[in-house]
Amino acid sequence: MRGLIVVNMNNRDEIFKKADALYKMWKNGELGGEVMPEDANPHFEKSSKENYLYFTLPMALNYQRNSYALWQSANRTYEDESTRFVFEPEVCLKKTFEEVQYALTKYKVALQRQKQTEIWLSLCNTFVELYDGDIRRLFDSMDNDVDKIRDYIQKTNKKKFPYLSGTKICNYWMYVIYQYTDREYKNVEHLTVAPDTHVCKSTHRLGLITDEEFASSNVQQIVIDRWQELFDNTKYKPIDIHTPLWLWSRSGFKEI
Repeated sequence: MRGLIVVNMNNRDEIFKKADALYKMWKNGELGGEVMPEDANPHFEKSSKENYLYFTLPMALNYQRNSYALWQSANRTYEDESTRFVFEPEVCLKKTFEEVQYALTKYKVALQRQKQTEIWLSLCNTFVELYDGDIRRLFDSMDNDVDKIRDYIQKTNKKKFPYLSGTKICNYWMYVIYQYTDREYKNVEHLTVAPDTHVCKSTHRLGLITDEEFASSNVQQIVIDRWQELFDNTKYKPIDIHTPLWLWSRSGFKEI
């Protein structure tokens, strides 16, 4: 693990206090977030196969786009009986490429017609091939261990999980599963922040990374490492700060 370059013993406490205050602002409703992007969903039973698939497949298309728009599109796609089939991997694989493409683009779940349809179908194939179409079996087979799940998706079987294996998306997907299903993880303290643009901007604003690091091509991993180190042996887990950071950036960095 990288050593703390910015967070020396003199300013580490100061940054922690700001993060603590930011978390409390979020809890008090001062950062907004009463409605989060993923709240646009069909409200399945939390433990159901359908619920897990709903919060998994669109996640792989959550790349450089408005999260609220993505999940609204996903919900509209499910509500339409003619396009609902895309959330059923077995059914999806029996359709023609053009049928799946039309269903994914009708309400703009997929913005890149060819590439994102291929990604969706590739994931459907993985889920059917490895888990009989039931993504819950992935978590069961990994003993619900955050480290095992992430290692399996990002390293061991990376090619079978296009885009879902990405640094940002993989962490955020596991977080969403944690929030919107009945899944309880082992080593939940190892569930990191999902370093999207907003989280990286907020981390920089707090002084946890330097200007140079913020501009680095490796900024996502640096952000992950810094929050893990800052919260080590504290009352917080890194994932606790994810939503406050995201909302703080979206709200224009309200004064702490």
